[in-house]
Amino acid sequence: MSQEKRPDRRRAARELALQALYQLHMNDDTASDVEAQFLAEQDFKHADKRLFRQLLRGVAKQSQALDQMVAEHLDRALEDLDPIERNILRMGAFELSDSVGVPYRVVINECVELGKVFGATDGHKYVNGILDKLALQHRQLEVAARKS
Repeated sequence: MSQEKRPDRRRAARELALQALYQLHMNDDTASDVEAQFLAEQDFKHADKRLFRQLLRGVAKQSQALDQMVAEHLDRALEDLDPIERNILRMGAFELSDSVGVPYRVVINECVELGKVFGATDGHKYVNGILDKLALQHRQLEVAARKS
């Protein structure tokens, strides 16, 4: 590992991916257009470009399925969620279901941190509760092993 710690590069990639997903959510751009724009305009020196692409492409491609996964655990309509929290939950759901190499606690922690930085006041607490439920659903063995 270089002088830069890998987790910091992964956190930076998640931050950029969240911003790109927010832009995608708010505009009529395609994921490819947003990706190209971010790669051209953002500094990826301190970010994991591969993870950025994986998150942006994966969440964009699977957004309807991810929304269904998340909606099962909401106490309100999906459309009533703040766009930032909605995209954080999509990212978390994507990583919990598709990135089993990343421990569920890391996924949740990273999403909570994104919520603290970019989300509404106390939005990170809501994100934490929903992702805890998704972890129980998609990472049963890992959660059970952690609790024993």
